[in-house]
Amino acid sequence: MRIAPSAMPKAATPALAPPRQKGAPRGGAAAIVLRGVVTIAIIGLAWEAVVTAAGIQPYYLPRLSAILAAIVALPDAYLAGFLRTLSETLLGYAAGALVGVANGVLFHRSRLLRETIFPLFVISQTIPVIAFGAVVVLWFGNTILAKALIAFYLTFFPVTVNTLNGLEAVDRRQVDLLRSFGATSRQLLFRLLLPSALPQIFVALRLACTLSLLGAIAGEWFGDTTGLGVLLLQAMYNEQFVALWAAILMAGLLGTSFYGLVAWVEHKAVFWRSEL
Repeated sequence: MRIAPSAMPKAATPALAPPRQKGAPRGGAAAIVLRGVVTIAIIGLAWEAVVTAAGIQPYYLPRLSAILAAIVALPDAYLAGFLRTLSETLLGYAAGALVGVANGVLFHRSRLLRETIFPLFVISQTIPVIAFGAVVVLWFGNTILAKALIAFYLTFFPVTVNTLNGLEAVDRRQVDLLRSFGATSRQLLFRLLLPSALPQIFVALRLACTLSLLGAIAGEWFGDTTGLGVLLLQAMYNEQFVALWAAILMAGLLGTSFYGLVAWVEHKAVFWRSEL
């Protein structure tokens, strides 16, 4: 008498927890923030200890406590400068990101545009930002728009390049498959091409965080009354070393926070990356 395999008793196997996905962060967002705060605190304590123990002069590197005291002594000036530079950076960054993605899509769809206009974009990036900023300030004056345009100038090109590279890297077999099911060009763009290119696009968006901030600060050097760039120039001309480092610290805080925000958006938008 033969016994069917399905009728034979099976050995009980213990339930195993699913393996942790490669690249998945340990803990949630709160844990990541906590680790960042602890890291910054350790760096701050080490900074204070090394400068004090080594007797480093303030014109080389002031104590962190002295820098923080300078910020606390003039909170309105530093807060106003922070907010002004933030607004210029965000305006230029947002415009540069949108135009960069749109350019990448247009160049992907039109070989003629890619061969005629893209080289002009490359040439434009050889112009020093100081020269471009001087022209923009002459055109628009010392306004937020002028600083935002300089931030835009440094932002749109890397986003354009990475968007184009991401779209070109999409598997043509996937495109052909969707087309065989009757997908329109709009559906292909928003359901396949752009989602597939998001990792490449976010690489440029993270890079553009610092570039847009540098553009906004450089624009303020051409003459303004408010902004972190203004505080940097004033401290440098007056040889106020602690105030100079205070402005640098505020710029670093702005850039780090901006980068962290974009990285968080990338983590939410490109959620499938941890599953690869």
